[in-house]
Amino acid sequence: MKKTPLNQVHKNMGAKMTDFGGWEMPVEYTGIIEEHKAVRNKCGLFDVSHMGEILVSGKNAKKSLQKIIANDLNKLEKGKIIYTPICKEDGGIIDDLLVYSLQDDQFLLVVNASNIEKDYNWIKEHLLEDTTAENLSANYAMVALQGPNSKKILTQLTDIDLNSLSYYRFREAKVAGVNMIVSRTGYTGELGYELYFEPEEAEKMWDELMEAGSDFGLQACGLGARDTLRLEKIYALYGNDIDESTNPFEAGLGWTVELDKGDFIGRKKLIDIKENCCQRKLTPFVIRGRGMARHGYEVYAGEEKIGEVTSGSYSPTLEEGIGLAYLKSEHTEVGSEIEIKVRNRKIKAEVVKGPFV
Repeated sequence: MKKTPLNQVHKNMGAKMTDFGGWEMPVEYTGIIEEHKAVRNKCGLFDVSHMGEILVSGKNAKKSLQKIIANDLNKLEKGKIIYTPICKEDGGIIDDLLVYSLQDDQFLLVVNASNIEKDYNWIKEHLLEDTTAENLSANYAMVALQGPNSKKILTQLTDIDLNSLSYYRFREAKVAGVNMIVSRTGYTGELGYELYFEPEEAEKMWDELMEAGSDFGLQACGLGARDTLRLEKIYALYGNDIDESTNPFEAGLGWTVELDKGDFIGRKKLIDIKENCCQRKLTPFVIRGRGMARHGYEVYAGEEKIGEVTSGSYSPTLEEGIGLAYLKSEHTEVGSEIEIKVRNRKIKAEVVKGPFV
């Protein structure tokens, strides 16, 4: 398995490790529920160095990316970020990613770990002339500082004014003397920052942040809490909620598709999908019986199978089971009663309005 620069740090802290898409990553340290609540109420620190970074630069960098992504790069200026899917010609989602505008002709794409090679090859294949793509994933370590106290903690280590760094903006800055990108982003729904820096600085940065956060309830957090946090906010997880067999409109990501920006890969099919959308929709639900929904479980209305669970977990905030499922559109109205097949029995659930918290 691949290892992040913080692998030994996690093991020294007693983290429970697991294989996550070919990476050895921490699932939890003191417990998923405790780590989850730390992020909601105080602050948590995540190692997300497994994520990929692809630099697209050159004379036609912007034109190339406008053709490749579904969102509109004209929304960007230096220092801003957008979230976007990359789609196939049939509208299927190749990946969902962030685009950082470094310069007018230079963009950093932050992609899902499991899709690095796939994305890199797809992007290279569709570049215009005088434009290059570089897979710089090995050049970056990345940590996410997330929670209400994140600004107080980070302020102690940097001289930039974090009050001027609004959501989906970034700055090149020094933190604890280390040059990095400081990004006002995250996957938890809380105030937070994602920090990108050289892998050689990873252990130093982790220690500096943990020390700075010692008076603010900072806890190391693993992938388990990351998953429950993002699910409560209904942030899609690639490979579970979205993949090449799903499109942005049925996944609730229509807001990331700019059909009027000009031509891009998948646009023609996506216009048709939007006009006729959708036979199924990604739908939040809460468990009303005993049991827990998991990825792949079948969903029923009476004897009719109406869909399948994509994500399911216990919500530490609500203290009940929650999940997402692709359901036939006629069963997605808030308040609709559904049943989820768990092994040989069905448990009751109810469609709700998202996000959960």
